Amino acid sequence: MPSVTLDTTQYRSVLERRLAFLENRLETIEDKLDDPKSRDWEEQAVESEGDEVMEGLGNSGLEEIRAIKAALARIDNGSFGECAKCGKEISSERLDAVPHTPFCRECARR
Repeated sequence: MPSVTLDTTQYRSVLERRLAFLENRLETIEDKLDDPKSRDWEEQAVESEGDEVMEGLGNSGLEEIRAIKAALARIDNGSFGECAKCGKEISSERLDAVPHTPFCRECARR
């Protein structure tokens, strides 16, 4: 358990706002990917490239959504701020930069 009790209210708020943003963006990406495709071959090639970029954004968004939900679960169970590998406290500076991180700086480097 972390030696210092964190005020998780601030982190919960940041995580929930980011989660809402990502879920909204993911919905927009899914809608755009479902749009009908052009009949023109050249236009289809351009659309395919755009679709690949959007799919990449969607996949990275899904990964971040999973990490945020896991961080919210750690807040709920009282382990937020504790490194999932070594059990040491995650610095507030690191949590401020990456609030969904499950790892302290040392374990993240490994």
